[in-house]
Amino acid sequence: MTTTHNASAFAEAQEALREANLGFAETHQGEEPGRQPVHTVYGGAQLFACDSVPKLGAIALRAMSQYLPDPATMASALGIASHDALATIHTRVREKLTKEPIEDFRIDFEDGYGNRPDSEEDHHAGVVADEVSRGMKANTLSPFIGLRVKPLNEEMRVRSVRTLDLVVTKLVENGGIPERWVVTIPKVTIIEQVEYTVVVLRQLEQKLGLADGTLKFELMVETPQIIMDSKGTSLLARTRDASDGRLRGAHFGTYDYTAGINITAAHQRMRHPACDFAKHFMQVAFAGTDVWLSDGSTTVMPVPLHRPTANATSLTEQQQAENAASVHTAWRLHFDDIRHSLAGGFYQGWDLHPAQLVTRYAALYSFFLEGIDAAGARLSNFVGKAAQATLVGDVFDDAATGQGLLNFFLRGINSGAITEEEALRMTGLNPEEFRGRSFVKIMKGRK
Repeated sequence: MTTTHNASAFAEAQEALREANLGFAETHQGEEPGRQPVHTVYGGAQLFACDSVPKLGAIALRAMSQYLPDPATMASALGIASHDALATIHTRVREKLTKEPIEDFRIDFEDGYGNRPDSEEDHHAGVVADEVSRGMKANTLSPFIGLRVKPLNEEMRVRSVRTLDLVVTKLVENGGIPERWVVTIPKVTIIEQVEYTVVVLRQLEQKLGLADGTLKFELMVETPQIIMDSKGTSLLARTRDASDGRLRGAHFGTYDYTAGINITAAHQRMRHPACDFAKHFMQVAFAGTDVWLSDGSTTVMPVPLHRPTANATSLTEQQQAENAASVHTAWRLHFDDIRHSLAGGFYQGWDLHPAQLVTRYAALYSFFLEGIDAAGARLSNFVGKAAQATLVGDVFDDAATGQGLLNFFLRGINSGAITEEEALRMTGLNPEEFRGRSFVKIMKGRK
């Protein structure tokens, strides 16, 4: 057969397209191999200590033992339908709280700290650095850790950078910064704040003898302006281009964002449609990149209404029942918020109270374990058919579904809900195929 296309006549256009294709592939390589934390726990800098993580984990375990002592109570309190995985979920939540209760901790010098005299914040910056260094030596820190500074507006930017400088400088003087250290920049409204962050981090590296790119940062998506500026364009995608490769994540700020678009306090909640809009925007802006996305927090805390006093050292049965009802109500809200985030494609979120760790892991594990059998059958059958369309039950799969099924298992392993051994057994894949994270590569290898 003959063609009319003359490749030489389009040489210039072909070269331009080639460069553009390669440029796109370079900036959209997908997630990097490795683990994304399932949550970030925020705690005021004035309260941080080297043993904060094990102490908070112990509080979470006590809350679980008191208010969710068995799988049946867990199912009833959180609204989990009865199924075979209930006992597994309950056991794995307890194991997680025992072994690694917190995956990511953010030492907060912003909302959780407040505005204090400069001398006091200077003092706490030094204490934080010393406590982080002690935690590194004692191996008591969370796997991921960092600090949140104040906004980079004109009122706060000097204080913000000074605190960052004091903490990082003393960490280096004490022996070094944690391996997965990140700086959180809140309330970003203009691209210049991102560019300024890069300059500050680069100068700190140079002055302290750190390798270029050591200091990473994440953005808070909590202002309307970062979603869409006055010119009708979004800053989100531009932030990665301006980040010098340092942008690790983007965290949604539920309550600042909803307040910024005039939603009243009574309706500021995780599942408000306005929040879904902003988070969809985040997903579109960072799709195919290595930027981790995180949802926000549930502010209703799972705390009891009644506590023993000096005059009444024990609680009545009614008070104990009211305490359980209060904790269960807050837990159910938190659980449902997390499940909404997971269904929407956000696999990380914020926790503000140690008892929320219980429902963080219960929501994660139930989300994955409830769907694992069907997903395993679909992926196994799909791979077995070598990427041809196939029908399992009443669900029709085509080639575009393969990566989604693979992602389900990758996220399940990342969360700790399932093990790699379980995933391999259910899907028929081998370890190299799983760790490659690409369904297309799996199919090429099988062919």
